[in-house]
Amino acid sequence: MSIIEIAQKTRVSARKLAVLSADAKNQAIDAIAKALEAAAPDIVAANAADCKAAEADGIAKPLYDRLKLDESKLKSAIAGVRDVAKLPDPVGSVQIHRELDAGLILKRITCPLGVLGIIFEARPEALIQIVSLAIKSGNGVILKGGKEAVRSCEILTKVIHQALAETAVNPEVVQLLTTREETIELLKMDEYVDLIIPRGSNSFVRFVQENTRIPVLGHADGICHLYADKAADINKAVEISVDAKTQYPAACNAIETLLVHSAIAPVFLPAVAAALQQKKVELRGDEKTRAILETIAEANESDWSTEYSDLILSIKIVDSVEEAINHINTYGSRHTDVIVTEDSETAETFLNGVDAAGVYHNCSTRFADGFRYGFGAEVGISTQQMPPRGPVGLEGLITYKYRVVGDGHVAASYVGKDAKEFTHQDL
Repeated sequence: MSIIEIAQKTRVSARKLAVLSADAKNQAIDAIAKALEAAAPDIVAANAADCKAAEADGIAKPLYDRLKLDESKLKSAIAGVRDVAKLPDPVGSVQIHRELDAGLILKRITCPLGVLGIIFEARPEALIQIVSLAIKSGNGVILKGGKEAVRSCEILTKVIHQALAETAVNPEVVQLLTTREETIELLKMDEYVDLIIPRGSNSFVRFVQENTRIPVLGHADGICHLYADKAADINKAVEISVDAKTQYPAACNAIETLLVHSAIAPVFLPAVAAALQQKKVELRGDEKTRAILETIAEANESDWSTEYSDLILSIKIVDSVEEAINHINTYGSRHTDVIVTEDSETAETFLNGVDAAGVYHNCSTRFADGFRYGFGAEVGISTQQMPPRGPVGLEGLITYKYRVVGDGHVAASYVGKDAKEFTHQDL
């Protein structure tokens, strides 16, 4: 089947999905969750084969970590599917209900986008999250996983198709592509695909952004910061720093740079360095930092704009919250940044001044996640200025249409000498 035929089938199936009831969609999502549980041993085995082949090909550790789908990750992904089923139906919500004139009624009602093109490296659990969100929001989805995850993606899609075959949702609403050539063709399908969501490395996302006319939702970098303020609780700052860097270093919401106020640097830096080095984190510092931590490597200009996705952390000493904000807004990727401080006024300055999709106070950047936000799952994280921004769940997969119902009303009645007036009354 050609890519055009695949896109056409997805479009036709998506239009039928768009008008299904919330119950019908939820039953389909529940069927997927049950099918994934039943097929868990086969899914884990297929992923293990992917991981073994990837290791033989010399896959980078951060990408390997994203590729791995063990029992724990799969269980979490299935829990996310069930959470999506519990969420309110985003389709058919009335956002505006207004009388334009007697008998002339305007409604703005949410509806699906249409067909989503999702291109991702590794991350087979992303396929599970995306399919559940797509069905809940009434969208068709064309998926393209990385070559390193082909076995995982194929079995997941097979299980999902089998589950949907027993429901009101046509399995053709979910399609899987497997070759690079298909990816290139997908990016040209602006007639059939309404939104592209890439998930992967900086270079990969930029390639997608530069090679399609279809709107793209995503982020190219995850350069996140933690700023330890002069009023920080030292123990709290150490614990948050360690979690934000080491809990899952390959994640896009792990911190890459630690900014430290000069007033606490002599006390805080030795404590945080010891905790991080115990977790095998390689530290790199500016000149002031290395005057305190003499054995660490020197950080150069490129370190401030590097997403390591690994156990590497650059450190810089600053003299004020304003200097920290300026550094973040200069080198950051507008993903997620956090301040650790007991001074609420300083925290407010930071939260207002940092230009990012997520701005945190006294908690780890690792909370920047659709599942943890209660979205059930996420299709990706957006760092663009226009909404949706941050972790994107159901609200990022819908648009709206205006419905106007009258009774023989014509525009000519509202112009000229005896023009009628609009009432514009919200109902």
